[in-house]
This record gives sequence, C-alpha cells and structure tokens, in this order.
Amino acid sequence: MDKLLSWIRTTPYKHHTLTVASADASFRKYYRLTHQEQTVIVMDSSLELDSLTPFLDVTTRLLNAGVKAPHILEQNTKDGFLILEDFGNVQLLDVLNTTNFKMNYKKSIHEILKMQNANTDNLPLYDKEFLHFEMNLMQEWFLEKKLNIVLSSQESMVLSKTLNIISAVVLQQPQDVFVHRDFHSRNIMLTPKSEIGVIDYQDAMCGAITYDLVSLLKDCYIAFDRVEIESLALYFRDKKGLDVSDKVFLKWFDFMGLQRHIKVLGIFSRLSIRDAKNGYLKDIPLVLKYTIETALRYEETKELALFLQQFNKNTL
Repeated sequence: MDKLLSWIRTTPYKHHTLTVASADASFRKYYRLTHQEQTVIVMDSSLELDSLTPFLDVTTRLLNAGVKAPHILEQNTKDGFLILEDFGNVQLLDVLNTTNFKMNYKKSIHEILKMQNANTDNLPLYDKEFLHFEMNLMQEWFLEKKLNIVLSSQESMVLSKTLNIISAVVLQQPQDVFVHRDFHSRNIMLTPKSEIGVIDYQDAMCGAITYDLVSLLKDCYIAFDRVEIESLALYFRDKKGLDVSDKVFLKWFDFMGLQRHIKVLGIFSRLSIRDAKNGYLKDIPLVLKYTIETALRYEETKELALFLQQFNKNTL
C-alpha cells in the first residue's frame, strides 16, 4: 500500500482521497480516488503483474471497437498500478429485475455485437484443447475435491464422451470473434449516464460466437424465464445477421452454456478450496441447475444430467 500511495502522489490525482472500491475473483484490488466531484479508479495488480499487459492491450482493442471500456488515465506498469475512468459503483446485477431485464439485456447484447468487431489478432484461441481444459476443472475441483467423489470407470466414460459432444457442438458454430469470457451482471456497470460499461476483460480470447451471449443471458448470479431468455438469444442472432434456424442456434447457445457452467462448477469450488473465497459457494446451486436443466433437454447429454442430479442443493 505504501508503494501505491507513493505513486499516486506523483500523479495529477495526489490530492484525491483513497477508499476501497471492490475486489474480484482474482488478486487484483480496486480503490476509488475522490476529489470534490471528480472520481477515478485505481487498479492494483501488483500481485498479478502478468495480467496488466493483457489488460492494456484488450482495453485498446475494445475502445477502438467503440465499446464502453474505461479509459486509462495513468499507468505504472512496473509496479502494477493503473488509474482508470470511473464508471460508478452500480453493477447491472444491482438493478436487474423481472420488469427491466429484457431492456437491459438488449442494451448489453448491442455491446457484445460491438465487442465482436474488436481486433482479435494474436489473442489466444478458444480451441478444443482449451474448452476441455476448462471443463476438466469440474471433475478435479467440484466432484473430487469438493464433493469427494471418486468416479467409476463407467462414470468417467460417460463424462468424457459427453464433454467431447459438448465441445464438438461449440466448435460447429462461427468462431474467431472477440470473447470477453466473463460478460455477466457483475462485470457490466451502469454508468451515471445509463451507459453499459464493460470491465474485467483482460482474459479475452478468440472463440465462439455465443460465448459472451451465454455469460450474459445464463448469468451465474441471477436467472430469468427460459422462454424470454431464448427470445433474447434469437434477438442476438437476428441482430448479428446469422442465417441459421432457431433450433440450431439455440442448441449452439445451450451447449456453449453447458461448457461454461461445467467450467464454473470447478472454478467456484476452486475459489473456495484453494483461495479461501467462499462467497462463490452460494452460487453453485444455480450453476448446477442450469447445467442439469440444459443437459436434460438433449438426448446426447441426458446421462450427464442424471449423474449430476445426485448433487442437489442439500449436498452442497
């Protein structure tokens, strides 16, 4: 903290008052600097220095695509400090309800469409190997380490077969677009001007067209009526100009959701077990519900659904 304060004193914001703004699932810390009516955000990445270069790179890509990402006002890459434009402290999650979610999701979908125009040169590829690397986190951290489950050979075979089916469907859809990877209601800010502000994008990759759409519409922290969510997914398809049937597009959307939620079961468990971030445990039941309900919808994933149904909320 002394190093951060010393650096701030060398910037135009030296007379601002520092307060804690927020933390996230990583080891980054965020502070708000305030002076009279002006506020800015300090990002402290000193414990995650490797994330700073991607953050700067992706910020430029997004701003060039017209996305509402925060402008970088000051930077100290050696120590891992940035001063950023402040979008305020209202997350989309704070305001979403059954009355306004369609409007807010449509605004957010338009931000996805802008993001997908961002330059993807040299971004890591969301290929089959990486899709499976992520999905394998469920077995290691959720099943084995959290629930102490030892899979039988039959269960291992079913899981492996199903994950291959999921990745195959994910890779059938259009690829090679910018993927935020965590575009959900806690990473979408509503600015004082009611704009959609995008944050926490430093892990961006190049991948499937439905990934960010799934992150938004099948949010791990809040859920809405399935029929309305399908309608919004098709709204995205139409705005994107994709010539594909409802059935095919919704299958792409659902299988992308399976990949993401299988991964998240592992990540939320890992955050608790490895990083002592236990707040994410309360969100596992919704993620498991998404996974089971979606897997039950398709014949080729029903075996996975029946296996996961054993682990209801009473087990968690």
